[in-house]
Amino acid sequence: MSKIRKTMEVALLQLPSATRYQSNLDQLLRLLKEERDRAIIVVPEVYLTAYDYAHLTTAAKFSAKALKILKKEVGEQIVVMTLILESETGFVNQAVVIHQHKIVHRQNKAKLFKLGDEDLYLEAGKPKKIKPFEIEGVKYAMLICFELRFKELWRQIEGADIVLVPARWGLPRKGHLEILSTALAVMNQCYVLLANSADSDMARASAIISPTGEVVRDDTQAIIRGRVDFREIKKMRRYIVMD
Repeated sequence: MSKIRKTMEVALLQLPSATRYQSNLDQLLRLLKEERDRAIIVVPEVYLTAYDYAHLTTAAKFSAKALKILKKEVGEQIVVMTLILESETGFVNQAVVIHQHKIVHRQNKAKLFKLGDEDLYLEAGKPKKIKPFEIEGVKYAMLICFELRFKELWRQIEGADIVLVPARWGLPRKGHLEILSTALAVMNQCYVLLANSADSDMARASAIISPTGEVVRDDTQAIIRGRVDFREIKKMRRYIVMD
């Protein structure tokens, strides 16, 4: 954990995806400028294109183009999102972390949601690739939406200070999302930053969750703002030792 930082200002985007890809990118670029004082911005899963299975090639080409634009725009901030991209053998849902005009972390979604036909259109990533990574002394980890349900993945990311969760989680299972994300923060004594889609059939429930289980959540807002306090992490790990 960083020895210098005490807090980080963060923002979660809780947005619906428009049918027109460019409208989503324009909105994202505008919000990144408006929220430029936030150290971390988390974007809902596949926000730019949604799961447009009928036009995967078009979605992947647009996402690749958008990623180049975003790399030019994103400097000091840490921007977290997932995109539909083309691989050598098909298509993947790839999470990227952009910082200082670079992609500092990539991670393909390993646990595909069969109820949503993800496994019929996308290639799964390797679960072993899900592990903590470090940026400027802070240890992060990433779970993409459905991956939040797998307890073995919780163990793989133990020790992370901040778990990033871009999601497109359905409304019928809203309660599950709230319970699991809070439990992860308490169990792993970390912050969970969850950004979920605001499409009409999605659960919203985006939240900043502390290691003590305190939750900042507002389903009526397009942006959830708050703070990560590294002293809270240290305090929990010092007083409740998980050996």
